[in-house]
Amino acid sequence: MRRAGGVRLEKDTSNLFRTRDAARQERLSVRDFNHVLSVNTAEGWADVEGMTTYEDFVNATLPHGLMPAVVPQLKTITVGGAVAGVGIEATSFRYGLVHETVLEMEILLASGEVVVCNKEKNADLFYGFPNSYGTFGYALRLKILLIPVKPFVHVTHTRYEDTGSYFFALEKICALSNKSGTNASAASNLSPDFVDGTMFGPTEMYITTGTFVDAAPFTSDYTYMDIYYRSIQKKKEDYLSVHDYLWRWDTDWFWCSKAFGVQQPLIRKLFGKQRLNSAVYGKIRKFASQHPLLLKLVSPAQREAVIQDVDIPLENAPAFQKFFFESINIRPVWICPFRAYTKNAKFNFYSFDPEKLYVNFGFWDSVPTEKEIGYYNRLVEKKVSELHGKKGLYSDSYYTKDEFWSIYDKHTYDALKQKYDPQKKLKNLYEKCVERQ
Repeated sequence: MRRAGGVRLEKDTSNLFRTRDAARQERLSVRDFNHVLSVNTAEGWADVEGMTTYEDFVNATLPHGLMPAVVPQLKTITVGGAVAGVGIEATSFRYGLVHETVLEMEILLASGEVVVCNKEKNADLFYGFPNSYGTFGYALRLKILLIPVKPFVHVTHTRYEDTGSYFFALEKICALSNKSGTNASAASNLSPDFVDGTMFGPTEMYITTGTFVDAAPFTSDYTYMDIYYRSIQKKKEDYLSVHDYLWRWDTDWFWCSKAFGVQQPLIRKLFGKQRLNSAVYGKIRKFASQHPLLLKLVSPAQREAVIQDVDIPLENAPAFQKFFFESINIRPVWICPFRAYTKNAKFNFYSFDPEKLYVNFGFWDSVPTEKEIGYYNRLVEKKVSELHGKKGLYSDSYYTKDEFWSIYDKHTYDALKQKYDPQKKLKNLYEKCVERQ
């Protein structure tokens, strides 16, 4: 039987946005598992511990002219967290989600046993661990694919005012990296290295591409007074160092730093460059969530947080965009295309059609409401299911048990749970990601 309260990891950073009632839980400290153990430049992979942040991971690989194949947007995201959850970024149109770039893992089970898993050994756990949110165990060590980089990234922003044209163009750009046969080399030369997008409204949408280059005529700096997302509307092209490109979203938490007032020039100066980052914003958010009366003073009217990432098949992306701006209307929205990196791999709890291109919509804000809290998140969940997509589980979910397990193969999940956590010391996926106790 599970011990009262279960087991919880004790760590310094978290990028989860789920509200939970306090409960007594045993805590297991994993703070010290935060090292890059080795960088294999010849074979293009790195050995890294699970609590290593991507900031530290990137700092260890860039001097070798390499980077993780997929680098999530925020410096504070940990390698283990991006695999146990779901990690994505602008290289995902070519390399898939973070867990698809994992070559091997060492998993600490609830029993205390450490097991190695890869595509051949304990393959059921290897393919079942992504999106399991630590309900089978904790990733102590991971072997991650690296790719070569150049010193700079040439960035282009192209505006579209028509939804159909926007998603058609997105498909064409991503298709360049998916060529095979005699045209593969030529396609690779034409294809950008990064693709993402930003929607400021239903008639103002941008596709942003990034291409590695050896030299730059100038470089922009979005780590202090200039704000990256605002540059998208002002510039058709830009240049950043590869380091600054990878962290272009971190300085302002995409655009969510506006909640703290730090996009105002005077407040930004007073706040200071060293505090403009996701680590500081995360601490402020955590403090605010622990003091609801403070939130009431700042915003007396009832609001519902709608902080979600959803993944929609490209052919259904226009329908989701239309629904979103009519029903939720948070602005801006981040857009990130992705497809499966390995066609024959099936990750049980976050699998996609390997032949399709998908579009991630990221929207993170709150909306005023007079309805019961959860109403707008439920609208999103229902539309995502209707359009044959998936929703990330890092934030609040409102599925019933039947709805949830119709999405996440309960038969396979229960079999893995019985094999790797037979005493049920860890919560199951529904308890961890949906229930609020």
